[in-house]
Amino acid sequence: MINSSTRSFLRKLAHDLKPVVMVGKNGINSGVKEAVDQALVSHELIKIKYIDFKSSKKELTRLLAESVEAEVVSVIGNIAILFRQNRDPEERKIEGLVL
Repeated sequence: MINSSTRSFLRKLAHDLKPVVMVGKNGINSGVKEAVDQALVSHELIKIKYIDFKSSKKELTRLLAESVEAEVVSVIGNIAILFRQNRDPEERKIEGLVL
């Protein structure tokens, strides 16, 4: 669980990021989960854009985060921000976090 200051720091870092995963008419399926998992390995901090399922985006984001062992940083509008720190300190993209 990340604290509020870390959450704020991650939101600021994510501000200029472009969404790397889109959730469309097929919803959260195995392909979306795999894409999110790979994006988190590559970037640690990602944005997901909801094209469909906008009314249930908070619940879907929570379920998606649980399935890939990530933290929900925030859900604003139709964009969700997820974070998962790389377990290998040598591979971490975001430095200076204490979790």
